Amino acid sequence: MLVHPQFDPVAIHLGPLAVRWYGLMYLLAFVAFLVLGKRRAQRQPWHGLTPQHIDDLLFYGVLGVVIGGRLGQVLFYEPGYYLAHPLEILAVWKGGMSFHGGFLGVLVAVGLYAKKHGLGFWQLTDFIAPLVPIGLGLGRIGNFINGELWGRIAPPDLPWAMVFPQVDGLPRHPSQLYQACGEGLLLWALLWWFSARPRPRGQVSALFLVGYGVARWLGEYFREPDAGVFGHSYVVSMGQWLSLPMIVIGAFLFVRGKKQ
Repeated sequence: MLVHPQFDPVAIHLGPLAVRWYGLMYLLAFVAFLVLGKRRAQRQPWHGLTPQHIDDLLFYGVLGVVIGGRLGQVLFYEPGYYLAHPLEILAVWKGGMSFHGGFLGVLVAVGLYAKKHGLGFWQLTDFIAPLVPIGLGLGRIGNFINGELWGRIAPPDLPWAMVFPQVDGLPRHPSQLYQACGEGLLLWALLWWFSARPRPRGQVSALFLVGYGVARWLGEYFREPDAGVFGHSYVVSMGQWLSLPMIVIGAFLFVRGKKQ
């Protein structure tokens, strides 16, 4: 049985400034977006995007992720807490970002960017989709370092079962690492392979919706459920409820794309 290392959430101190691991994971995610995005723009000209587009998209995407992710955490998972502590909504450096909220925020940002520059919405989302999972995986590693979003109780003989001392002395699944692999590495590999050649418009985006939705749905069975607006649920968690529309809509769009 393993014990969570209880990392210091602050990676480095720069004078009075404390740089946290959680923030560094977001920074690495944005750098990965730039590097992989410019590579795709150069090697896959059929998308019709240039490296300059990637720089601008990152700016819009950062706003969508931060604003949408924070509002999603507030509205979907902890409305009672933030209603009582409204100033804490601004404390994004402490963690607490909802993927589904960030996802909606990015969709709005991409829509605004597409309208401003005369580009197609699906044109942009098909390009962006394979760039997202690496960031998701890094975010889950940040959750693990912070010792948050721990897993459900695991069999004590599970070799990688982990005790999170800040919770209790029980062995638990290191679900953050499961999700880093499923929503991050595996989903990235699938989308990178699938998008290596031209596909019908919207199909890469559809595969992202299905792939993330399924990975998140399965991962939630190993993660201690968040309370959410409906309270704790060990049957269908808030994360699973929010992922279900992604799976359904993604499957519909994928099938429709095959008929084009």
